[in-house]
Amino acid sequence: MNLKVIAFDADDTLWINETYFDETEKKFCGLMEDYLSHQGISKELFKIEIDNLKLYGYGIKGYILSMIEAAMKISNNTIPIEIIEKIIQYGKELLEKPVVLLDGVEETLKTLHGKYKLVVATKGDLLDQRRKLHNSGLGHYFHHIEVMSDKQEVDYSDLIKRLEIQSKEFFMIGNSLKSDVLPVLAIGGHAVHIPFHTTWAHEKIDHKVEHKNFQAFEKITEVLKLLDV
Repeated sequence: MNLKVIAFDADDTLWINETYFDETEKKFCGLMEDYLSHQGISKELFKIEIDNLKLYGYGIKGYILSMIEAAMKISNNTIPIEIIEKIIQYGKELLEKPVVLLDGVEETLKTLHGKYKLVVATKGDLLDQRRKLHNSGLGHYFHHIEVMSDKQEVDYSDLIKRLEIQSKEFFMIGNSLKSDVLPVLAIGGHAVHIPFHTTWAHEKIDHKVEHKNFQAFEKITEVLKLLDV
């Protein structure tokens, strides 16, 4: 591999994220349990989240609005204002969660820094992702920060053009096969999957990935052996 750029997803690759969403969803289900079962509430919330992606994009602010919309729909627009206030509070708590680095992240970045251009390639709310990167203390390792509205083939192609490299010189590391691996492989790049213990349903795929440019590891530090550094 003649690599020039190594890109890292942020949420659940560099630091904990989905765990916080899972905790918030459980609190939301508890808040609404007089109207519907927890399973039914989660199903309705997920449907509304997906429908709203084209309007709000990814991130906590869109999630807050989707929770409010779900609460209104589940209650047939009878939800008291106190519940709406509680949902907004849950959202603000999400936005203030501490940034907890995953095991091996800083060791990996420290080892690769100076040997390759390191990039953050993530999606979500720009302000929130910048906050997390600042609070993580990892910013000095990265040459470029890219917060995408989505992670499709065209988004990666645009990033690669801005970095002035070829697809075969791009190496992506992330926890989502759907967002971090498949689009990169499709445009001729290299990708590594590092699974996180919980994955948002929207990011799951139902088939095995087999490709000459693909590797899967349990720990992010295993990438160092692959790159022989």
